[in-house]
Amino acid sequence: MRIIREPQVYLVGRQETDDSEIERFLADHGVSRWATDSSVAGEKLCEIAGRLCYMSFAKPRPGGNAAYIERLLEVGHGSVLEHSVWSFIITGVSRSFTHELIRHRAGFGYSQLSQRYVDESVADFIEPDCIAGDAELHEVWRSAVEHAQEAYVKLVAGLEHVFASEPDRTLRRKLARQAARSVLPNATETKIFVTANTRALRHFIELRSNEHADVEIRGVATRILEVARREAPNLFGDYEIVELDDGTRVARTTHKKV
Repeated sequence: MRIIREPQVYLVGRQETDDSEIERFLADHGVSRWATDSSVAGEKLCEIAGRLCYMSFAKPRPGGNAAYIERLLEVGHGSVLEHSVWSFIITGVSRSFTHELIRHRAGFGYSQLSQRYVDESVADFIEPDCIAGDAELHEVWRSAVEHAQEAYVKLVAGLEHVFASEPDRTLRRKLARQAARSVLPNATETKIFVTANTRALRHFIELRSNEHADVEIRGVATRILEVARREAPNLFGDYEIVELDDGTRVARTTHKKV
């Protein structure tokens, strides 16, 4: 049994723009010259979407993409942020975490590790820091998790006999695992693929990367923000990451939900 205390966030998908089609659109509408100084497709798309609303391509204000997006955030024109989309794989998190994460529905898409198909007899587990830091509590937690995993293994073995008459081997395993997983704790490690647009991500960060959120989801939200700030600083650079007295981190911004 492996205990995991740090999640991992992988940015696995980002957009591209078709510059020739953008130029064709501009030419068709009498715009002879327009360009953005951002090379990040998500930032470019947000700017194009915003400028389309007012057809403000011909006489852009100075300051480039960063200034334009800053103005969008200031006035709360959040709908145009929905046109930039990011895909992440998140691992080293508990099923408690994903139960909270999937409450964020608008602007999000999810695909999660299946406990019906994947054998959890070698599962990893997520231990909260507040338990790991106390030797006595750690032993209580570890014992409970080990007993749960042992019960799972025994149940799978027994249920395979219960469903022995099922000729399909894959279905037989699935039937056994889906019943046996009922004894696994919320601490069981899982993996989830998440796709979200910028507006939805900003809302998620503001709700979950603050001191009122659960510690685990706060940590993941802050890690996502770190990745997003590096990838698209014009869209996420207004956030500041602050360390609290307990060593955990939160995000602050002057721009509230847009």
